[in-house]
Amino acid sequence: MKVAFASDDGLTVNAHFGQSTQFVIYNVTKDGVAEFLEIRYIAPDRGGGDEHGKIEARIAAIEDCSLVFLMQIGASAAARVTRKKLMPVKVTMGSSIQGQLERLQEILRGKPPMWLAKILSEETIESS
Repeated sequence: MKVAFASDDGLTVNAHFGQSTQFVIYNVTKDGVAEFLEIRYIAPDRGGGDEHGKIEARIAAIEDCSLVFLMQIGASAAARVTRKKLMPVKVTMGSSIQGQLERLQEILRGKPPMWLAKILSEETIESS
């Protein structure tokens, strides 16, 4: 599964979803192996963009991901994100991406919580 991290420095989760300038993307297998894929940049808003447009641009950039790790997300943005079957995961400001990947890998190697097991089973069905 692909996971995204809202990060302005590429190393830590340090951005609010609606203000993040980039998302760091990893592929994490159900065996817990993590592979860096890319950094997806969000085009700067040149004024005139409304809040809805900013959120939609970010969703479009990561809509192929299953999880998005972030510092904060507003209620209406969270609702729009989850409608796209993208699960927002709030973490402490400045948490390292590597640390979050290690936690996720540990969870995947054990018994993942029901919501994560559901995501994994849906991805297995889609890739068949």
